[in-house]
Amino acid sequence: MPGARAYTFSKEEHLCRKKLITELFGQGSSFGVYPLRLVWLPLPEPTNEPPQVLVSVSKRTFKRAVDRNYLKRLVREAYRLNKHRLTEAVGGHRVGQLAIIYTGKEKKPFTVVQNKLISGLERLVRTAESGAAPNSATSSAV
Repeated sequence: MPGARAYTFSKEEHLCRKKLITELFGQGSSFGVYPLRLVWLPLPEPTNEPPQVLVSVSKRTFKRAVDRNYLKRLVREAYRLNKHRLTEAVGGHRVGQLAIIYTGKEKKPFTVVQNKLISGLERLVRTAESGAAPNSATSSAV
């Protein structure tokens, strides 16, 4: 089917290498869209390939693994359904690696997580295309 979107989140899109994760958190830019925090590292040239993504939920906030896994599943599903906002951006995007961290104190419904992720991805595309150089932990009011 030409023009059909592939709503997938393949293994190649998962950010797993410890060296890359350390680089992302050491040199990346970040901003918050409560209950999420997005940390990203730019690419030198625009691309339409999906970035490598890491999803994290705090063990301190959510003691039970069941709750952490549930929230990670929610965030991954919301990203999988909306990553086309990055990959189909006009002129491509400059996001090479992306960490999506759930920072909320309580479990939110899927619609809230999805809406916040959509606004975060749209802000990410605007920030990345403006060519903002990554500062360590550039943040905004939550």
